[in-house]
Amino acid sequence: DLVANNTMDEHMAALLWAIAEEKRSFVSAAGPQNAGKSTVLFAMLDHVPVGTPIHEMNGEVDEMNEYAKSPDGGYLEVGEISDHRPVRYIWGEPVRVLFTTLNTGFSLATTMHADGVDDVFRQICVENEVSDADASTIQFVVHILRFGEDMENYWRRIDSVHEITGVKNGVQIASELFSWDEETDSFIASNPVSVLSASSALLAERAESIREQAAKVRDAAK
Repeated sequence: DLVANNTMDEHMAALLWAIAEEKRSFVSAAGPQNAGKSTVLFAMLDHVPVGTPIHEMNGEVDEMNEYAKSPDGGYLEVGEISDHRPVRYIWGEPVRVLFTTLNTGFSLATTMHADGVDDVFRQICVENEVSDADASTIQFVVHILRFGEDMENYWRRIDSVHEITGVKNGVQIASELFSWDEETDSFIASNPVSVLSASSALLAERAESIREQAAKVRDAAK
């Protein structure tokens, strides 16, 4: 449980729940490997509305063009936007085609190796030459830090969540919603979200429910 192990707090978790529930496009990013990018992504996708298609993309341009012919309001889930070449990783032309396909009626869920929200949009807009209008499809960027020396003692913190309201000249117009204070190991709510339909009361109610569930998980682990 990502709240029970303090990767995020209950308020952040409630926000990420609402992002997926409203089918908003998002990027889960981190610098190093094994930071939990995919774990956070799939935890969010657990909260999409019932019946929402989640298409696991293979990264081929032909596949994206086929989806563009029959948009269904679902998520296009891309393994990673990266210049490395494992299966389901995309770079260059496939990235540009992906964003064109999103505009036909899909939401985006993907991961990236990036040092923060600035780096996410630098890679997308500058290195992959995605237009400002297409890059504006992304509405949220979740960034994760990883600590520890090896797999056995890694620990992780979501150090920022940004809301994106536009892109101009390859640079995002962003508001930081959450940050993480390393000294106190605590999460700080910086600004209210503006693009979601979920009310502050609903987010608070869900946060309390998540807090109670996380407490039970911690107690069970003792």
